Formats: sequence, structure tokens, C-alpha cells
Amino acid sequence: MNLHEYQSKRRFDKYNIPVPRGDIASTPEEARQIARELGGSVVVKAQVLVGGRGKAGGVKLAQNADEAEELARQILGMSIKGHIVHKVLIDPAANIVNEIYLGITNDRQTGCAVMMSSSEGGVEIEQVAHENPNAIIREQIGPSLGLRDYQARNIANAINLPREHWAAFTAIAQALYRCYTDSDATLAEINPLVITGDGTLLALDGKMIIDDNALFRQKELAEMRDTSAEPEAERIARKAGLTYVKLPGQIGCMVNGAGLAMTTMDMIKLYGGEGIGPANFLDIGGGAQADRVAAALRIILSDPNVKAILFNIFGGITRGDEVAHGILQALDEVKTDLPMIIRLAGTNSEEGLEIIREANLSNIHSAATLTEGAKKAIAAARGEL
Repeated sequence: MNLHEYQSKRRFDKYNIPVPRGDIASTPEEARQIARELGGSVVVKAQVLVGGRGKAGGVKLAQNADEAEELARQILGMSIKGHIVHKVLIDPAANIVNEIYLGITNDRQTGCAVMMSSSEGGVEIEQVAHENPNAIIREQIGPSLGLRDYQARNIANAINLPREHWAAFTAIAQALYRCYTDSDATLAEINPLVITGDGTLLALDGKMIIDDNALFRQKELAEMRDTSAEPEAERIARKAGLTYVKLPGQIGCMVNGAGLAMTTMDMIKLYGGEGIGPANFLDIGGGAQADRVAAALRIILSDPNVKAILFNIFGGITRGDEVAHGILQALDEVKTDLPMIIRLAGTNSEEGLEIIREANLSNIHSAATLTEGAKKAIAAARGEL
């Protein structure tokens, strides 16, 4: 789950990370009032869950409250990479002397967190990694020890931070690590962390990504989710307890198990070539009942790009007859003539296939293996089945 900039910075503030004392506005009039209260120059920043706001015209400097109101009027409602701006953050302008990147994320290779920093702040870290990978300094953080002060000082030294800022930098690094772990985050970054004209460190921008699997114990953070930025199908899937990600292909996939789902997608790409691909990742889980299978099928059918549907169900906890009932239940609610290829194996697979056969639906075809199922789905998507 992604947090907006203003949400991330409010979270940082709870851990005593210095942030600008701005506020959020939903209307130009609110922007004017906030700018008047702050006084002086302010920055009007679009709040959308996507990068590249500045290049798209979503971050502008206003010299006074009147200009802040006009700029907010221009930014509110604009589309940035398909995301509509509903809120703007009004922050006091900062006198920037230097910009630093500081972030923490998961390192799956070592199984622990890694703190990263660079003297080239203010730009996307992916760009720095591509253009100048040596500019990124990394420190692995042992989960039993946490971030040590000497590690923060190592980073400060490596990015050539003036020594007079080391103590403040170390305090911010330690606070960011606590915020990261306490929030069950997979990413917490400050970009840029700036040195201001009066010699203080300030987190001008912030980003956090929270692990969805931990939201059950992060009630406060879960309430911050901005569902307006998510595709409708993904919102519906989450409510139904399904794992769904939309993709640009033509074959809808319904699979039980993440590994099996990835394999199914790979097989479609293998035999489909450049022209045909999977339309989604959808995992119905290990114990999906008929109602969840029906919900999954409705989500797949809501995608107008889907030309065929491949079911690849291995019955362990999930029973083949339950899956079959779910398919028929969904087809009663959402009529479709799209070709469907069904591969059932494992627990009650024969019973499930018999249920499907007895329904006598002309657009349903069976497959004994995944290879056969993938090839039939590709042929169906091409109108050749």
C-alpha cells in the first residue's frame, strides 16, 4: 500500500524527522488560506501516487497566497500519468543548499533491510542507479541489531556530508529506520533530504510503501489507503480476498497458488509469442469456495481486452467440484460467450469436470495438461479454436 507524500511526512514527523510544516488542500481557496498562514513563498505539490510530478507540472512555486490559489486551481483536477489530482500539499519554500537521497528497503538476497543514500538527491534513485551506480551507498541492517550509529556515520562519510551535519544525519537515519520497522514498510525514503541555508537538515519529500500483509496490525495506516488511485478491479479483488494484478494481454488467468499462476503466465508467453499474453495475475488462494471463484471470474470478465479465459486449478485444499460450481455460478450472473479452457487436477477434479460437462456449455473446453491448456487458450484468443 502506497502512502501519499503528505501522509508519509506526517508519519515521519511522529518519529521526530524534521519536515516542512505544510498542510493539505482540496480546493484553491483552502490552498490560499494555508499559504497565508504559512507566509512567504510556498510550494504547491500535487498529491498522486506516481512519480514525475514535477515534470508533469504538478509541483510549482508560489510567491504569495494569491499565486498559491491560482496554481492550486491549475493543478487540482489535472491528470498525471492517468492519476487525477484531488489534493495538493502546500509547503513553505526552502532555501536549498544541497540535496541528499536517504531510504530503506528490503534486500531479498540477504534477508534483511538495507539503508541506501546518495549525494545525488532530488532525482529518482532508479535514475541514479542507472547513470551512476557508484553514487549509491548501501549499509545492510542486521534485524537483531538494528541500524547502528557507526553505520549512519559510514554513510555520511561516504556521501561526503560535511562533518557538522553528521549528528543530525545519524538521528534522522535512526528515526527513519524505526519508522520503517514500526510501520511494517517495504520502503521508506526521503528524497530529497536537504541542507538548508541555515545549516539544518529537512525532509522535503517522503515516500512509504506498507506491506499489505501486515495491514491487519497497522489499523491507522490501513485507513490511509487511497482507493481512488487503484483500478476498480483491484479494489474489488482485495475486498473478495483475491490477489489480482491487471496485465496488458488477452488471456484471463484464474489459478490457485502464486507459483502456479506465474508458471501459467510463463506458458502463455512461451507459446503466445509477442502477439498474445496473459491479461492478469489472479490467485484465488488455497481454499477458495464457490463465491470467491465467482467473484474472480466476474473480475476477469470485466476486462474488455480478454478474448479467452484459462483456468488452471490444482486441487489440494481447493476442491475441483467447488471450482466448477463457482464457474457456473459466475456464468449465471455474468453472461459471456468467451471461450474458456479448464484444466482441473487433484482433489475432486473428475467430479468438477463432470459438473462442467453436464452444464453443456458450448464455449467451455477441457485440457489435460497445462501445455495443452495454454495452447488452446492462445488459439481461442486468436479465434482459431
